[in-house]
Amino acid sequence: MPSFNQTDLLLQKPKLIRITTVPIALAYPLNGQPSFMHNHGYEVLLVSAAGKELDLVKKQEECPHTVVPMTRKITPLKDLKALYLLIRLFRKEKPAIVHTETPKAGLLGMIAAWFCRVPIRIHTVAGLPLMVAHGLTLKILQAVEMITYAAATQVWPNSNSLKEYILKHRFCSPGKLTVIGQGSSNGIDTLRFHPDAIANDQLNEIKDKIQYNPQACYLLFVGRLVKDKGIVELVTAFKALKKQIPGLKLMLVGQYEEELDPIPEDIYHEILHNRDILHVSWTDKVEYYMALANYFVFPTYREGFPNVLLEAAAMQLPILCSRIGGNTDIVTENTGSLFAVKDTGALKEAIQHALQQADEMKQKARTLHAMVIEKYKREVFWQHMLQEYNKLVKENKRLHN
Repeated sequence: MPSFNQTDLLLQKPKLIRITTVPIALAYPLNGQPSFMHNHGYEVLLVSAAGKELDLVKKQEECPHTVVPMTRKITPLKDLKALYLLIRLFRKEKPAIVHTETPKAGLLGMIAAWFCRVPIRIHTVAGLPLMVAHGLTLKILQAVEMITYAAATQVWPNSNSLKEYILKHRFCSPGKLTVIGQGSSNGIDTLRFHPDAIANDQLNEIKDKIQYNPQACYLLFVGRLVKDKGIVELVTAFKALKKQIPGLKLMLVGQYEEELDPIPEDIYHEILHNRDILHVSWTDKVEYYMALANYFVFPTYREGFPNVLLEAAAMQLPILCSRIGGNTDIVTENTGSLFAVKDTGALKEAIQHALQQADEMKQKARTLHAMVIEKYKREVFWQHMLQEYNKLVKENKRLHN
């Protein structure tokens, strides 16, 4: 089995290979983090499959990028090829740390790093699809997680709720588990996501684009348009409420995902043809839609630690979200509105209550804003992660001296 001279690896400037399945996970959820590590003592190499966000990744980060074709689905032949390419890459680059995020990158990256005896093998858990799976799919996903964690030396759930779930289901030993800082995968850019950072000219452009009506009340959702984000319940509740509240509008900001967990045809048709549902498939100005919205509604079935809630909170936008782990790591009844997951009636009632108690919801939003600004600045999160990297490197030096 191939291995590296671990003492030599850890004495020189440590090489960190950061891997996600697709480049969008580097471009947005981890924006800025690789460059920070590059500027604080690490030689960073980024790895993902190809994709339209790849140019953005290369523009944003001060680190090289290597393409390894990976798929999000189970594709045995393609997966074996990706595993081979990762092993070849690790043997060439000789990293001190391999750090993966997203399920397929985690499985392949951790196996390859274990095979090559990379000294520090970290997998970040930012969500667990198995939480909403059943039958054979559930068993396969459970096996994937257990294999990934077994191959890793460190497992970093991005919330305390995820850590508790992993421990409850005995996916790995407690000694491997660490939550960085207060949670999250990257913290929040509080300079970008702040009401005072909104430029009026750009805001007016978006108002024109969506034909903004200042007399209307806008509900906003940001995320992938898939079933397990609660899109079915959200659209159904909106249709019912619209009959009672003519001025209500729904903004959906996010891409359809046809391959994994697609929404039903009737809901898709409603989104396309309901004039009061505004769909924006992609934007790099999500904070402007938050500035225009009255409420942020997030009826997701499962989450790790949703950065979008931090973003909405930083924009002082009142939040209504499902009562699930991840969401409840951020939002409580004192800082927002929680409703039962997969329950259209509960979602509808929560929206009605929020509309009736607008001042109360604004006060809760102010309270949450103050907490998020204090605890989740991304620079603070990066420092916590850097300290953890440095600690692991020092521990490995002592082990191999």
